[in-house]
Parts: sequence; structure tokens; C-alpha cells
Amino acid sequence: MHARQGRVVIGWREYVSFPEWGVKRIEAKIDTGARTSAIHVEDVKRIRGNRVQFHLVVSRRRPFKHVLIKSPLVRMSRVRSSTGHVQERFVVATEVSIGRVLKRIEMSLVGRDRMLCRMLLGRSALSDFLIHSGRKYVLARDRGGGQEDAGHDRP
Repeated sequence: MHARQGRVVIGWREYVSFPEWGVKRIEAKIDTGARTSAIHVEDVKRIRGNRVQFHLVVSRRRPFKHVLIKSPLVRMSRVRSSTGHVQERFVVATEVSIGRVLKRIEMSLVGRDRMLCRMLLGRSALSDFLIHSGRKYVLARDRGGGQEDAGHDRP
């Protein structure tokens, strides 16, 4: 990892964690074309107290592995998908850990079952980072909470 202008260099795909939700290591694609981040969920519904409940799908390879989350609803948002369709989505906020950076972000809740990555990290979450478009997994993750890559390219 190299810092430029106080920013952390990340690849176009990285692993992220959600400490408030007890979720470690979800694969995220960095998407500078999207303003808001989006995460793959199932069974989303609005519940009492201006909150939402949903199952966060943790792994593409193991779609049965999910975590039940209840979170305050930040807002509803009209989002134009990559296919051009406009959808109304629930938006929640939580802390995300990207390498050693911990920050609060907003995410829309969406079904991404046909997509390779469970999450898209949009521009509003990327202000602390420089994106290396030719590399992925620049930040190596370990069970200790995150280590910096020694600068070796990975396939």
C-alpha cells in the first residue's frame, strides 16, 4: 500500500468488513461510476420504528450463508441500475472497514444475485482512497483485522 496525498491505494476489487454487523470479508467491486454503494440482500422489509430488516448474503459461493440485520432506514432512493432501469431502494448506513480505514457509509439494499461481487463501493465511500485500476486485492486481509500488501502483484 502506498499513500499519496494522505490517501490509501486500493485495487478495483477488495475485501471489506462491517464491524457493527459482525460481518467480515465481503468481496466488493470499486465502482467510480456509481455515487452510492450497494450491497446484496434478500428478504428486505420495512419494520416498526423506521427500520429495515434484511438478510445480508455473505458469499456468492455459499448463497445460503447470510446474516440477519436490522438497521435504521436512512432514506429511500431512486437508483438507475446499470441496465437503465429506475428502482426505489432502501438506504442504510453502517461502518465499513477497508484495510485499516474505518468509515461510515450509506448503502442501498439490492438483489445482486447475478453479479460476481456482493457489494459495489460507490464514489461517496471512496474519498480516502486512490484506485489502482490494474490491480485487485491490493489490501491483503488476515484474521487479525487487516494487513497491508507488501506491494507484490497478485494474479
